[in-house]
Amino acid sequence: MAKTQFIRSKIYRALLLLFAILVMGSLGYMMIEKYDFVDALYMTVITISTVGFKEANPLDFQGKIFTIILIFTSVGIYAYILSVITDYISNSKLMEELKTKKVLQKIDKLKDHTIVCGYGRNGKQALAKLGYYNRPCVIIENDAEIFREIELESNVLCVKGDATDDEVLKKAGIGGAASLIATLPSDANNLYVVLSARQLNKKCIIVSRASNDSSYSKLKIAGADNVIMPDKLGGSHMASLIVTPDIMEFIDRLSIEGKSATNLEEILIEDLPQEYQSMSILDLDLRKKTGCNVVAFITPEKEYVINPEVNTKLVPRSKIIVLGKPEQIEKLNKVF
Repeated sequence: MAKTQFIRSKIYRALLLLFAILVMGSLGYMMIEKYDFVDALYMTVITISTVGFKEANPLDFQGKIFTIILIFTSVGIYAYILSVITDYISNSKLMEELKTKKVLQKIDKLKDHTIVCGYGRNGKQALAKLGYYNRPCVIIENDAEIFREIELESNVLCVKGDATDDEVLKKAGIGGAASLIATLPSDANNLYVVLSARQLNKKCIIVSRASNDSSYSKLKIAGADNVIMPDKLGGSHMASLIVTPDIMEFIDRLSIEGKSATNLEEILIEDLPQEYQSMSILDLDLRKKTGCNVVAFITPEKEYVINPEVNTKLVPRSKIIVLGKPEQIEKLNKVF
């Protein structure tokens, strides 16, 4: 940052010198040759630019000496400006700023995207899963080396900065984001991210990583919709593979690896055609139309009803979860 500010100060100094020589040349011709301001400025411009146009008026001896001095002075200033520009480009600051500006412009056009804070192990896994669904994503990463790795190996939009900073979240488009995943290694930092994101976007779905049990309730209070503890989850999963191996194998087979292998689908009632809304599950007749089965109903209050009754009404802001083979899920998406 200090290096960038130093280079910018040199650019401002070079522009100031260029302006100064224009003023000096104009005043010099006005005093020595008695030119009016326009003629004096004209003579200054054609002299320092060396275009070789005809003088406004023939120069006397003093005017010629002043012109020679002006030419040598301008050459020195041009050399300084060239060195500043070369230094700026050699430090890759110009290209970096242009690339950053282009990325921010693309982010500004995004809507309902997902922000992933941190590109560690959990961040990579989350990004890969979202990629299977072609969900637009923006990564926030503060580590310069990891940031360069993302730029080289991934075509995902990435913002360099501290995710706990409100301005960085705004650059990542938190205002228009549909969801945010906080996977920073520090629970305290994740807490800051959740607090800031919830203030900046009340409707955003926030999922946070946590390492300690004590952080779970704090993150929920801060505004996280879901808090995941990878270490605890991993241990529980391994134990389940011992206690109920066949059930876990079945659940693993339902794991989603992209739309082509989807076995479960979540449907928001408002996404159904108008004629199907306010119906019952029986009226939908999904089994006959698509081959899929309704395995769960989620109420507007986020209550989960497993294997719901067929006369359950499909009310606004509720959801159904259906189970089916990939081809049946594909047919479901086409029918509804």
